Amino acid sequence: GRSRYLLSVPVKVGDPAKDGAQIDARIVCVRNRSNRKDWIALICKDMTIDENEIIRIYGKRWDIEVFFKTCKSFLKLVTEYHGLSYDALTAHTAFVFLRYMFMSVEKRDDEDDRTIGELFYCMVDELADITFNHSLQILVEAMFESVKEIFQPTEEQMERFANAFISRLPKYMQEAISPSLAA
Repeated sequence: GRSRYLLSVPVKVGDPAKDGAQIDARIVCVRNRSNRKDWIALICKDMTIDENEIIRIYGKRWDIEVFFKTCKSFLKLVTEYHGLSYDALTAHTAFVFLRYMFMSVEKRDDEDDRTIGELFYCMVDELADITFNHSLQILVEAMFESVKEIFQPTEEQMERFANAFISRLPKYMQEAISPSLAA
């Protein structure tokens, strides 16, 4: 497949004339997904990490940076509250994070044309469909067969047991069980 990066170059970082030290690093150039003609340079001083791992780590770190930038600049994490109470600061931070979560959910809803309900129905269509009524009938039949096998009741006892059992179920479950099971 195609490479995820455009270029990977080992470099030395630092001015030996100034402090006498240089650090080995790797610059990885990646295409900007927002603008295909543009590229982004990532730098890493751990030379043992391969380029794809550098890209993966930067991706995670970038999400964190965007989170803090949004909280500080747009959600007033730093400027909205000026108190000394630890509890109040914690509450303020929690409210800022909550506002960020609301914004994230709204952004996700705006970007994804499918709704959660549509995604649910897409997944349900792919799975084998077994209805509540059918699964309840399977369970009740298995229980009745086990009772017959272990206790060996007469037909009258079995009918009394079935009627007593079904009468104790909630109404919606009683309606779900077919009359043939009770007999």
